[in-house]
Order: sequence, then structure tokens, then C-alpha cells
Amino acid sequence: MEWTEIKVTVPQEYTDTAAAIANMTVPYGIYIEDYSDLEEEAEEIAHINLIDEELIAKDRTVSVIHIYISECDNAAEALEFLKERLTAAGIEYKAGSDGVNDSDWNENWKKYFHSTEIGKRLTIVPSWEEYDNRENRVLLHIDPGAAFGTGTHATTSLCLELLQDYIKDGSKMLDIGCGSGILAIASVLLGADSAVGVDIDAQSVKTARENAELNGVSDRTEFIVGDLAEKVNGRFPVVCANIVADVVIRLLDGAEKYMTDGGVLIVSGIIDIRENDVLEAAKKHGYEISQKRYRDNWCAFALRRKTDA
Repeated sequence: MEWTEIKVTVPQEYTDTAAAIANMTVPYGIYIEDYSDLEEEAEEIAHINLIDEELIAKDRTVSVIHIYISECDNAAEALEFLKERLTAAGIEYKAGSDGVNDSDWNENWKKYFHSTEIGKRLTIVPSWEEYDNRENRVLLHIDPGAAFGTGTHATTSLCLELLQDYIKDGSKMLDIGCGSGILAIASVLLGADSAVGVDIDAQSVKTARENAELNGVSDRTEFIVGDLAEKVNGRFPVVCANIVADVVIRLLDGAEKYMTDGGVLIVSGIIDIRENDVLEAAKKHGYEISQKRYRDNWCAFALRRKTDA
């Protein structure tokens, strides 16, 4: 089996957050180079104080995260996902890979991304495939381009399942960190009157607009370049944020100004070891849990404001 190695270099103080993001891309673990406590660990583990000069020379201010993507997975998607999520989390980084380049992008998608049924009503269909819609499901056609978001990752599919429970005919939806636009577009196809998506990455917004046009919903969707929802006006019955735990926690402080009374906030991108951190922050900011969903090592929650909050 062939593997693609992706290396991401981040400031040492962001190692844990970056590692959580990296773990989203693979189910079988990552390898982290962190030499910040080299001397202490050498003494504690090996009971020695003589360390190879090559190790001594390592940069202690950064960590290098190594991710290995198997040939049956999509390394191109993993790389773009990492770039988007690290940017959204405000982490400076350098990312590179062996075996992935822009010229291979489209072929990678066509090889690994196929039609996927999600929940009881929705099917994600790549733009290059035909789908036999015998069950009269809602079809969302997508070409991810250079943005993350095909619906196949657990964090996205959990959001799509929850949206099927909360999107009502005529409602409005806000997607914070929209990526390819899949959640906003799905909401309109499922019955929402309109949807707004916002992303810090301009390429993602461009791709989202193209996908909205592909699905014939350009007139009912709007995609904005911005940080969280800083450029968004109005209130929405459904707000969705499929980001990472730290950014979700930051969003909880003020998310209510984008929500209608009784509205729901759907959050995902939360690795299981951060579940309690997010739930404690939600409680602190006056939210109650309407639903919890889990897949692989990931969590998604539907949150509502307490009536007396």
C-alpha cells in the first residue's frame, strides 16, 4: 500500500489544537515531533542527560505533525481540510506533502468521492456521477474544488443528519465556516427559504458559490468572506458551525445574537476528548442540549438557549 505524508508545522503552544484538527483527517493516529521538553523527558524516561546533537539542534518553538494518508483515502481533501481548519482556528502554520499537487486534485476527487446517502432524505452526488434516485431523495450535487466538505467526513455527515431534523419549510439558516457550502446548500434543498454561509477562506467562498449555482440555489444562498459571523446581519432559526472545539467554544460567547428566540445552534467538528469542554462552555453561556450525535471519534450537538438565559 502506498501512503502520502502530510507535514504541518505549528507554534508549539498550539500543538494540542492542531493535533485535534489533524486527527479529523485519519482514524489511525498521527505522529508529533515536539522537542520543547526534550531534556526533561530524556531524564525522566531514559534516565540520561546525554542527548544526540541533532536532537539538541531541533527547534523547540514549533511542533511538526505528521499525517499519513493511505492510498484508499483522499490526501488532497485532507490537505485542504487542514489548511481551512488551522486558518479558522487562527493558527499560523506551514503545510506540505509528498504525493499531492494541484494538478492531481480533480482526479483524486473522482477516484475516491462517490454518491453518499445521509440520513433519511439526503444524498450527496459528485458532479461527475449519475445517481439512480429510486427513493425520491433530496439530491445535493457538489464539486468540492479546493474546499473541504463532501459530506463523507463524520463531522459533516452528523451536521447534515441534524439539519434534516431542524430545517423547516420557509426557515432561514446560517452556516459559520461554510467550506464548500454543503450545509447551507443542503438546508435550502431541504426546505429552508434561504441560507447564508461565511468562511475565512476566500477560495472556499468561491467554491461554495459555484456549488450553489450547480444546485440551482444561487438566488437563495449568500456566501461571505469573514471571521466567524462578524459580517452577518439578521437572526436565524438554525445556526450551524462545523469547525473545531476551540472555535466552537469561542463562538458560544455571542452566538445568540445571530439566533431567533427558540433557535437551534448545531455544532460539530468536536473530537471526543473535547466533548466535555464544549458542553461545559455551552452550559456556561446558557444553552441546553437538544440532541447529541456521535460517529467514529466525533461529536455533534444541537443546542438551544434556555428560556430564562
